[in-house]
Amino acid sequence: MSTTTLAGKRERTGWYFYDWANSAFSTTVITVFLGPFLTSVTEQAAGCAIDADTCDGTVHPLGIPVAAGSYYAYLVSLSVLLTVFVLPVMGAIADRAPRKKPLLAGAAFLGAGATVAMAFVTGDRYLLGGLLFMIANIAFGAAIVVYNSFLPQLAGPDDRDRLSSRGWAIGYLGGGVLLLLNLIAVMTLSEDGNAQRTLDLARWSIVSAGVWWAIFTIVPLLWLREHPGRAAEAAQQGGNILTDGFKQLGRTIKGMRAYPLTLAFLGAYLIYNDGIQTVIALASQFGSEELGLSQSILIITILIVQFLAFGGALALGALATRIGARKTVLIALALWLAVVVAAYWLPEGEPIPFMLLGAGIGIVMGGSQALSRSLFSQLIPEGKEGEYYGFYEISDKGTSWLGPLFFGLIFQMTNSYRAGIVSLVVFFLLGGILLALVPLRRAIVAAGNTPPKLI
Repeated sequence: MSTTTLAGKRERTGWYFYDWANSAFSTTVITVFLGPFLTSVTEQAAGCAIDADTCDGTVHPLGIPVAAGSYYAYLVSLSVLLTVFVLPVMGAIADRAPRKKPLLAGAAFLGAGATVAMAFVTGDRYLLGGLLFMIANIAFGAAIVVYNSFLPQLAGPDDRDRLSSRGWAIGYLGGGVLLLLNLIAVMTLSEDGNAQRTLDLARWSIVSAGVWWAIFTIVPLLWLREHPGRAAEAAQQGGNILTDGFKQLGRTIKGMRAYPLTLAFLGAYLIYNDGIQTVIALASQFGSEELGLSQSILIITILIVQFLAFGGALALGALATRIGARKTVLIALALWLAVVVAAYWLPEGEPIPFMLLGAGIGIVMGGSQALSRSLFSQLIPEGKEGEYYGFYEISDKGTSWLGPLFFGLIFQMTNSYRAGIVSLVVFFLLGGILLALVPLRRAIVAAGNTPPKLI
């Protein structure tokens, strides 16, 4: 029986709502506030706020010298390295668990709680901020693994591009609504020349994202239905889901060799999406530190991105129904390539060019990610959705490692955010070439699935 008959409008709406809930973390925390906020806290820890003339801008977590400007980028990279061990295991457990929603709830509420706890990151507590961010980011990814694993059970092959694009669009809309509220608060309550007030407003904006995330997670927990697969039915026959999940993960890693084309797509995705996530995570830091733009300008720009991304995700989803998802993603990657090259030449202190570049990002951002998600769903063997999305999520929605590491190293060597941002060209170029080379229709058949009419 087709999976399209298994999910009604209410259940699909519940699924969309988790995108609405978690996008607050992606937008308010990752994209806008956390980079500049944690960088400022780290600079205070380095003593730059006390004596800028003698400060070398370096902190020493665990005795390791780290430039304050690189600390956040390194944290993003470290958190993703840790997710390599967590997310695939979470996926394996999700496939074998008779009920996925408790896993979604546990990961989402843990991440939201760590985000709310950012209220205690005051003064020079950059280590506490780093620890809470890593907990939140890993939990965020773990929840997305479970959330994504519902997609193949909610729609058939020809409907997934549309379903995924709609969910991503609603997520951008939700993230934009909260960010708009935070913008109003920042513009109303900030004081010229009062850096501490600006820092406090950033901290409470981060906290608001945790509250939003927790509250709206309740909707999918109420409206989604459980869809236990064959792996879950087998697990009910006996054994421990957690330990069996680890064992099954080992078998899945070995079994992946039977699906080399799925792995080829995953490799291409991890490369180009690492570039996308790095731009998203570090754009605010680039705007504030390199271009000298105010926090209000950054928030307005991200709002432009968010609301254009809502339309862009729907538009690219519609385009995919005409020319296929892969061609649409390749067009989006070409535009991403143009964006990072243009970012290198942005003039300092000029908000309009930065906003125009943000508009370009908004148009291509949602569609490139949503269509990649639905494409990958076609390449997963039945019953292994959670496990495969566990590997997929290693580079998704704010979680990337090589790009931020590369960016951080380039900045530490050159002291230039411009050099760091333009270095991301290689991710879009290489990832796009690899995606173009994957024979997707043959890959879908090899995974035991029915290809859609257009790919």
